[in-house]
Amino acid sequence: MDNSGNRSGAENRNINSQTNTGRKHRSGDRTDSRTGSGMNNRTDSRTGSRVDSRRKPRTRAAAGSNRKRRRPKRGFAAWPIWKKILIIVFGVLILLISLGLAILASKYHKINTKTLDTEALNISQEVTENVAQTGYLNVALFGLDTRTDLTEDVEGTRSDTIMIASINLETKAVKLCSVYRDTYLQQDDGTYEKANAAYSFGEAQEAVALLNKNLDMDIQHYVSVDFKAMVDVIDALGGIDIDVQQEEIDYINGYATEIIKNTGVDTWAVTDPGMQTLTGTQATAYARIRYTSGDDYRRTERQREVLTQIVKKAQNSNLLTINKIIDKVFPEIQTNFTLKEILSYSKDAMKYQLGETTGFPFDKEAQTLSGVGSVVLPMTLESNVTQLHQYFFGEDGYTPSSTVVAISGEIEDKASSLGTTDSDDMTYYNQDWSSDGTDYSGNYSSYGTGTTDQTYGEETTDQTGGTGTVDQTGGAGTVDQSGTTGTVDQTGGADTQGY
Repeated sequence: MDNSGNRSGAENRNINSQTNTGRKHRSGDRTDSRTGSGMNNRTDSRTGSRVDSRRKPRTRAAAGSNRKRRRPKRGFAAWPIWKKILIIVFGVLILLISLGLAILASKYHKINTKTLDTEALNISQEVTENVAQTGYLNVALFGLDTRTDLTEDVEGTRSDTIMIASINLETKAVKLCSVYRDTYLQQDDGTYEKANAAYSFGEAQEAVALLNKNLDMDIQHYVSVDFKAMVDVIDALGGIDIDVQQEEIDYINGYATEIIKNTGVDTWAVTDPGMQTLTGTQATAYARIRYTSGDDYRRTERQREVLTQIVKKAQNSNLLTINKIIDKVFPEIQTNFTLKEILSYSKDAMKYQLGETTGFPFDKEAQTLSGVGSVVLPMTLESNVTQLHQYFFGEDGYTPSSTVVAISGEIEDKASSLGTTDSDDMTYYNQDWSSDGTDYSGNYSSYGTGTTDQTYGEETTDQTGGTGTVDQTGGAGTVDQSGTTGTVDQTGGADTQGY
């Protein structure tokens, strides 16, 4: 038998072996644990000869095809679609926030800034050492019924709306508390007066100090606005939705008369009860109502309702609307917030959740004190402050400071010594400190321009029949609440500015 074929095969194997010995594979030489031979060579099952395993495998494409292998995706292109969407959305949000902050920064100069002396804000050491209040931003909100620009001196103007907004900086939860303006409290000089008197004595400085002193609060920031600011911001938002009750209609239209005269912003008369979109003038008038059932307590609820609706609508507004609000409202605001602080807190503007609202004091009596007039007496201030801290900060069994305990006792003593009479109704709130005789008289005298309707922009005919006046009382200037008795003279009393 001829062995030349075998020798030739052996020689070929030796040559291949020698060649492969000097050749390095990219990943190094490896040994097949099953055969002991290198994995770079394998046996062709069809020919029995050894072949190089590094030969590229056949592709599915037909022989001679020029189609190249698709290179694997890398980076952003390799991400799943949901991840791409999230990144894009996040990027857009960052852009919008940046644009919003840029707008704020460019318009900050329009705000009327007035700093506070933090050393004279009556923040007690007992309060600053209270761990429960850390992590909160407390802001005093004042609504002023001033006829002057906030760039001017507003001393002598009482705050018709007093609120405290407490923001949990971790959870972004916001709680509101209205302080009834007739609440009998200790002023900065040690005398006792209604809470709203503090602003007339020393503007925001003394008003904030009064809240800190009597309520054991740590408030270092404030925002003051006038009627015009509320009207403008609501109109810029396209109005707010309010469920108007039948008994509120006459008062909305009555107060609107004065607001139109003072702001120059016209509106139409509200004619029907039910859920409806109110203009800035109408909503501001709604927030001032005090003569229906619930009196001033219900009035503060209306104010919180209006503020809540403003916040909700603003959070869903676009940049153009926000810019419009800034241009309109910033000149009508006074605050001590710095630009840096505004930019910092604005980053989380869309995260803030306006939740609970309440009024202070929780336990109270409406009484008339000789030489003082009708007031709201906390029963007692000490126990009410304990409840307030439970409401704002979740403190169970809060122990008021020695200052609050002392003031609480003095309020009880003064209530006894001055002689009190119970007020069976709340008409005592007629004694407002900012009287100028322009309160609701039952005569709508400012409607009739025919230039504004309920769609904010389309011209329509006059909603009141041409003359723009509707005498609700036949000239007497009174409103009969019951149809038979109980007439309330809205023009003869001292109260005129119940924001």
